[in-house]
This record gives sequence, structure tokens and C-alpha cells, in this order.
Amino acid sequence: MRDPIVSTGWLADRLKEPDLRIVDAPFYMPGDPRTPRAEFEKEHIPGAVLFDLEEIKDASSPLPHMLTSPEAFAEAVGRLGIAEGDRIVVYDHMGLLSAGRVWWNFRAMGHDEVFVLDGGLPRWLAEGRPVSTGPVTSVTQPFTARFRPELVRAIDQVKAALASGVQVLDARARDRFQGSAPEPRPGLPSGHMPGAFNTPHAELIVGGALKSKEELEVLFASEGVDLDKPIVTTCGSGVSAAIIALALARLSRWDAPVYDGSWTEWATQPNAEIATGA
Repeated sequence: MRDPIVSTGWLADRLKEPDLRIVDAPFYMPGDPRTPRAEFEKEHIPGAVLFDLEEIKDASSPLPHMLTSPEAFAEAVGRLGIAEGDRIVVYDHMGLLSAGRVWWNFRAMGHDEVFVLDGGLPRWLAEGRPVSTGPVTSVTQPFTARFRPELVRAIDQVKAALASGVQVLDARARDRFQGSAPEPRPGLPSGHMPGAFNTPHAELIVGGALKSKEELEVLFASEGVDLDKPIVTTCGSGVSAAIIALALARLSRWDAPVYDGSWTEWATQPNAEIATGA
């Protein structure tokens, strides 16, 4: 099956193709003074539009950047000038972080023609490729979202998955997973769901880009993950969990769902089950 990743050279050769839409997806953790819009306007790939995870979300949820309704998603991305027949290439400003989440957003809404740029904006800049600055105005296009519930998990489904032995892969750093380092969100305890695996998203990446298929196979095997069995991905708030889903797609496992609320939801439940240690 095809690779969910495209190269900077591939994109550079296709910048002016009429059915190609480039999506810039900057994202910053709580406490970071940078904002997606300011960073986008500072520099972006020519033709790109801004997808802000804190704007295209379920505004009624107290949890961060939760997946919005199909209707709201369709309206928001249509305003970005994206039509349902377009090919989409997503990138972010860190190499690979939030681009995976936006990739998953589109897939969860039924759009398969979506890819992630290898190495993101840092690689594009390092190669001396052109950038644009300032705000962008788009012509609204028709976009139809077709929600795929099989790619999304809610907390009760994750509890049932853990109880039945489904592999739940947590993308957070090992010290947060083990409970020895604090979470970035104030007041949120660290630790992990009992029975979860730890597959830190940083270990899936080298030089700001997703590792090769062969490297990923070795990594998952070293963690004891059976790629032939069901998998659910999770993290702090559903962003880096999508990097695991992206890595699995590179291995032709396109069916791995993301726990949308992730640790931010799990750890704030009354009587939440929290394990510590390796």
C-alpha cells in the first residue's frame, strides 16, 4: 500500500498543481509563547493555508483540540479552500509533531488523499526552498466529511480495550509515562494506563522525519508490539498519538485508532486508574 509520507522534492515539483492543497499545522505546548498564526505568517510554504488545531476543534469540550463534528469540520476546511477532491499535504514547524494529528483529522473525516511532508518546514527551509509570508485569504470550497468512527476511540472504548488485552500504545516520553516527570498541563498527574505500552513518539522520528519502514518494524518489535493484533494509540492530548498511527500506516496498518481525549481525559476522571514505573 502507498506511503503516507511525501518528500520535499515531490512537493516542490507539484506546488502549482490545481488539485494540490498544502496545509501548515503549527502547534505549541502549553506555556510556549509562540502562536500558530504568528508562526504561519512569519513563513510558510507557498500556497499553504493555516490549520490551527485550537480553532478547528470541538469547542464544547473542556479537553484540548478534540475532534469536532463532521459538519463543523467540513465547514472549517472548506473555508480554507480545500475541496473534497483535493490531494492534501500537511506539514508542521517542528519536523513532525502536529502534522500527524491533522493527517488523522482528515482521515477520520473520510479523506484518504492526505499525506505528511517528510521533515516538515525545517527540512524545506534547510534545502533553501521558497517560502511566503503574511496572512492568506482562501476561496471557500465544497467539502463533505464522512466520519469514520473506527479510527477514533472514546474513554469507555479504551477501558474495554485494555480489559480485553488490546495493545494500547502511549506516545508520551518515558519519564512522563513512568510518573517520574510532570505533565506539561498544570495539575495533571503523570503515569500511565495500567496495561499500556510506551512507544515514545520521539523514538519514531529521526532528523525531524518519520523513520523508515525497516527501522519502525525493529522499534515496534523491540517494544513487544505485535503488529498483527489490534492497536489503539494514545498520548497526552491526542497529538503525538497520531504519529504512532502514521508510523503504523507506513507499515500498511491503516486501521489504528487514536484515543482522542488521551491522558488529559483519562487522568482527570474520578478514581482514575494510574500506574507508575516501567
